[in-house]
Amino acid sequence: MIYTVTFNPSLDYIVSVKDFQMGKTNRTCAEQMLPGGKGINVSTVLQNLGIENVALGFTAGFTGEELLRKMKSIGFHCDFIHQNDGCSRINIKMKDFDGTEINGQGPIIQPEAIQKLMEKLMQLKEGDTLILAGSIPNSMPDSIYQDILASLQGHGIRFVVDATKSLLLNVLQYHPFLIKPNNHELGEIFGVTLDSRESVVPYARKLQDQGAGNVLVSMAGEGAVLVTENGEVHMQPAPKGTLVNAVGAGDSMVAGFVAGWAQKQDYLHAFHMGISAGSASAFSDLLATRAEIEAIYRTIRKNTISPKDF
Repeated sequence: MIYTVTFNPSLDYIVSVKDFQMGKTNRTCAEQMLPGGKGINVSTVLQNLGIENVALGFTAGFTGEELLRKMKSIGFHCDFIHQNDGCSRINIKMKDFDGTEINGQGPIIQPEAIQKLMEKLMQLKEGDTLILAGSIPNSMPDSIYQDILASLQGHGIRFVVDATKSLLLNVLQYHPFLIKPNNHELGEIFGVTLDSRESVVPYARKLQDQGAGNVLVSMAGEGAVLVTENGEVHMQPAPKGTLVNAVGAGDSMVAGFVAGWAQKQDYLHAFHMGISAGSASAFSDLLATRAEIEAIYRTIRKNTISPKDF
């Protein structure tokens, strides 16, 4: 079974406003309310691909109840820990201004809720996959990612981590199966600028030296790079298409890779599935559907770049 964890999920209120003016009353011309958070996005795309999974995490208050209702309507299994105090956050995303959003803080996560999550995670079995993705609320310990991986060492669980800075670096000692920084995050770790696919390879390998298994680096319009645990390097330019919505594209890439690996246990197939899912979400108003992913996958397979020897 595949499990995702979203520590600080949200209701994403996505709005379009024509002729937006500061200091004036503006009215939306289109709006959506969707469940958000990196782990939830991964679960959504896995569900769209027909891959069974369970979403874990925390919700709170009436917004948390609506989050659960919307997640269940998508169809994946939810096992969130609900708190009565506080409210799950609402994130406002302005569709007409790419990258412009206002994110809420989220509720205070009580120690007993964290303990309940740990108890659920201890029930995972050998062969399961656990995906930890995204930021954590200020009320949670900074060590939560490494605490989880340390507790599950030796259980035969495959770990996938999509996080930044110390959240990522502190778990490498526990040998996650997959990590997915983007090129900017990878460059920030090492204090360099990484603009080309070739340039990310030595720095991905540095993360492997620290314990990472497979390193998948997303590069937006430049495509992606996969450095596998068996030493192969796969590169692929970005598929052609019109960027509609970049929100969730990286999460979709993680979902596509995990789905591809579950299907064939083949790194090149998983890599192509990851690129296909990430691109399909970027080219769509919503997270990618199976049909959208498969259409891009077919074009990628026709233009595959051979593994590189570095």
